[in-house]
Formats: sequence, C-alpha cells, structure tokens
Amino acid sequence: MPLSLPAPDVRLSGHTGWTRAHWEAMADHLLDSVVPYASDGFAQFRLPGRASRSGPVSDGLEGFARTFLLAAFRIAGAGGQVPPELLERYASGLAAGTDPAHPYAWPALADMSQQLVEAASVALALHETRPWLFDRLPPAVRERVVEWLAGFVGRRTPDNNWVLFRVIVEQFLAEVGGPYSPGEIAGGLERIEEWYAGDGWYSDGKGKNFDYYCGWALHLYPSLWARMSGDIVRQELYAARLHRFLDQYQHFFAADGGPVHQGRSLTYRFATVAPLWLGALTGASPLPPGRTRRIASGVLRHFAERGAPDERGLLTLGWYDPFLPVTQDYSGPASPYWASKAFLGLLLPPAHPVWTEPEQAAPVDLADQTVTMAAPGWLLHATRADGVVRLVNHGSDRDRVRHPDGVPDPHYLKYAYTSHTGPELGTAKGVDNHLAVIAPDRTPSLRRRIEPLAVSDRFAASAYQDGTVRVVTASVVDGAAEIRIHRVTAPAGHQVRDGGHALAAALPLALSEEGDLALARRPDGLTTAVRALHGYTGTGLVTGAGTNAYGPHSATPYAIAQAHPGGVALYVTLVWLAGPGMDPPAPAVHVEGDALVRLTLPSGDTATVHLHDTPTCTLSR
Repeated sequence: MPLSLPAPDVRLSGHTGWTRAHWEAMADHLLDSVVPYASDGFAQFRLPGRASRSGPVSDGLEGFARTFLLAAFRIAGAGGQVPPELLERYASGLAAGTDPAHPYAWPALADMSQQLVEAASVALALHETRPWLFDRLPPAVRERVVEWLAGFVGRRTPDNNWVLFRVIVEQFLAEVGGPYSPGEIAGGLERIEEWYAGDGWYSDGKGKNFDYYCGWALHLYPSLWARMSGDIVRQELYAARLHRFLDQYQHFFAADGGPVHQGRSLTYRFATVAPLWLGALTGASPLPPGRTRRIASGVLRHFAERGAPDERGLLTLGWYDPFLPVTQDYSGPASPYWASKAFLGLLLPPAHPVWTEPEQAAPVDLADQTVTMAAPGWLLHATRADGVVRLVNHGSDRDRVRHPDGVPDPHYLKYAYTSHTGPELGTAKGVDNHLAVIAPDRTPSLRRRIEPLAVSDRFAASAYQDGTVRVVTASVVDGAAEIRIHRVTAPAGHQVRDGGHALAAALPLALSEEGDLALARRPDGLTTAVRALHGYTGTGLVTGAGTNAYGPHSATPYAIAQAHPGGVALYVTLVWLAGPGMDPPAPAVHVEGDALVRLTLPSGDTATVHLHDTPTCTLSR
C-alpha cells in the first residue's frame, strides 16, 4: 500500500518539511496497512514475519494492542473526528478479544506473560479514547474488558520496566470502577525510585541497563500515569526529571534524523521520539516547541525514506529493512508497533506551539556538540559538518540481567555507538568498538561487565576484567575524533586489538590500509578509520556480508599489537567516523611510564591523562 504524504511545508518546517498533516497521514497509512491481516472480528492482527517466543495468539494480541495505541492517539488528537470505520474496527476487536467463546479471543493475563505488556497499551488507548470508545461499548462488553484487564491484579512481572504496566492498567481500572490494588500501583511507582540514577536517567531494573527504555518506558509511563490520576506531587517530580533528561536526550539524533543505534528493542525505531513529545505534553520540556517538532519529524522522515514502513505499509523486524539480528526472541511480527508511541504528539491540539511555530534548529544543526552524561557513564560528541552523533560508552552493560559468562551483548558492551553505524552481528562481531586481548589459542578477552571509573568534560574512563586480563580504557573526544588510551595488564605474547566503527552500505565500501591507518569509505564519503598512535605494530580491516543493520556490505578498521610485553603496557588509538572532506588526523602522543599520556588534539587543545586508580584528564588550550 503506497504512502501518500502532503507536500512539504518549507515555510513552517524549514528543516524537515513535515507538519502535523504528515504525522496524521503516516498514522493513517500504518493503521490502514494492517487491516488485511486482521482476524475475524478484529481481535487480533496477525502480521507476516517470524513468530515470537510467546506464539501466534500472543503475537496477534500484540498486533491489536500496539496498533490500538496508535489509533488512540489519532482518534483523541482529532477529537473523535476520524473515519467511523476506525472506531468500529477497534470497538469490534475489544468485543471479540474479550469474548471467551470467540475463536480469536485474547489469552488471559498470566504471571510474567507477554499479555501483561499488551494490556498496558490497551488500557492507555482506552483511557485516551474513552468518550468515543469505552463509554459507548455495550455494558456487557465494558464488563468483559474490565474483567480481562483486572487479570493483572496480583500478577508477577519481571523486575524492570514491566512494573509500570501494572501501574497503568490498574489506574485505568480505578477510573472505570473496576478492581484494582492501590498498593500495587504505589509499589510499581516506588520500585522505579530504586533505579533512578540522577540527572533524569533511570536504569531499566537493577544494574547499569541504560538504553532507550529510559525514555519510552521509565519516563513515559509514570508521567502518563500522573496525567491519568491527577497526582500533582508525583507529576511535578516526574516533570523535573524529564526536563533534565531531555536536556541531554535531544542530542541523540543526527542532523538527518537517525537515532544513535544502541540498546535493545531497536526495531521500535521512531518510538525514540516519544519522550520529546511527552515533554511538550506535560509542560516539562526544556526544548523550544519548534525544536521538538524538528527533531521528532526528522526521525520519522528518516525511517520513512529508508524503508520503514515497507512497500506494504508494514513495520518489519529490523532497522531500515528486515534484519532479525537486531531483534530479541520476545519480538514478534507486530512488536515493531511500539513505534506507535512516537505519535504521542498528536494528543497536542493542532493549535499547540509544537505544531504552529516554525521549526527551530537542533543542537547539531548549529555547532559541534559534546555532552557529558555522568549517570549512564556516557560521552556524546556530534559534528555539525556531517551531522553525525557518536556515543562513547563507559557505563551501560546490562550486567545484572545476563549470565556473567554469557556472550557479550553487542548492543550494550561496545566502546561506542553512533547514529550512522551499527555493531557487527556476524562472525566479526567481536572486532568493532572493542579492545580485545587475544591469547595464543586465539581466544579474545571479553568486556562482559563495565567498571565505570570517571566521567568529566570530554573524558570518560572504565575498566573490565576477564581472567588474568585487565583493561583500563580512557576516552578523550575532540570533534569527530575519539582518542582511546588502553592500559592493558596481560601475559606476555598476547595480541592486543582495538576496533573502530563498523560501517555498512548497500554497495561495497572502498578499503585502505597504509602504515598506521586503516579506513573504509562509503560511496557517499562517510568514512570509518582507526589510526595506531602508540603501542601497536599494524592495522587492518575485517569485512562482513549481511551482518549489519545498516546495509549488506560492512567493514571495520582495527589496530593490532602482535605481542604484548607482559605485565602492564599502554596503547593509544584514534577512532574516527566522519563525512566527506574530513580526513583522519594524527594527534601527537607522548607517553610517560605506564600511566601518563599527553595528547595534542586535532583542535589544538592538549589533554593530560593519568590512568591511576581513578583516571583523570586535564584539558588546556
């Protein structure tokens, strides 16, 4: 089903051309495109694609619930003035899904089940559309809907963002006179307080689970709950945190709209903009209204121009095109429709400033940016010349939810992520953005758990231990460059390899290895490179085919030292990702002993880095 969009409005939207009409057209396109996959009665939407671990019935419910959320934002944002068949479709689905005698009835809510996730979307959608849907359902259907949702009371959930699904469902039940537990609502809200890390950042459960769930779940649901319940005290608390979060989060999007590619559930794609709209909806945003729309519309347009939705109008399991390695086993064919959260902005009326004010430039449109995020242990550096955003990771690793001896998750444990590259997910997945100490039997050290050590202006450091190998790494960022300093403790004779960004494209890349520099260049000029600055004996490139979310052809540059001397040694690398006309520099490096490095950065600044127990960096001009 082809997508038909209004003509761009460059007067109102000078950066993206997109307006509210584009958002409404995209919402309508997504909703119309799933209709051919609806079951009798519209209780389920069974979309094509790989089934999740929960099976086709749960996947069908997921198709209903997540598209219902999109429909709800569209219906409520239009004050109910939508084609009647849209309301009828979901009214029918509510009636059929909650009828135990119907062949496509929804499964009951059970402990730890996927249905609990989908119940939250159903409850939110019912809340937002109540005057046009729930209140107009026949009494018997309303009773069945309440009974199905009430199955959440007393159910066990994983100890992560799922605790908030209970909060939303039981708050809706309270609104409509259904059974609920005030203690369970309070318990869910209190649980997330233990995961609040400061500066607006939540971990998704215990540990260092920092990713997009902070925005599209751990900010979204409490703020929407406060809006539902009218709890002013908590509303103000959540608004203050969201304000601090968005001040940093606005930097996560490239000039072309691409989000930084980090964390799980990336197949939700433009759901990444949900917290931006949430800030405007709750009055918590530090962003000018025109900037909110510029960033959000840029993201939606970015994916629309790159195959999401596809030629059928469907959101597939992948990033741009279908790409299963970017998904998890809980993801079914309708899972990507959590992207519906991106349309939260439609709840803002057409006369709201986010829709009527001219687009305002995003930070990356104005100047190079460097953002220090102490809570997750991140540095972000973005460059205006090419619009690329790079995230340096010295903090997030999902360490408490994975087996300590398991395979490292490439979406969390890399040293860096960007808006233009994704981690390698094939045979070469251990090379990119990883410092590996390789034993004579070819076994590489693995960065399973990150030990954060320091975060300050343009500097961050962390360590990891794997058996007898210990690696302390410091990163200094300067424009498009990240300079990594590794203090490696290892037996003699081990190799030391530091990989750069894995660049991918639709066409083969141009590859070059010369002396201390290895690079790969896309046809459009975007270049990934690694320069060996100290301690290495050479450089190289590893290529992949069908192993990267950004394209079928990929390549990763690396620097390598053939033989560690034993004990402690320092290695210094330039890691580079930049657009055309920006060549990899060769910063001057002076090493003293095994813990002190002085750098002359590409900008001309100097950095003195001490890698003692608590690494430090002194910057000067």
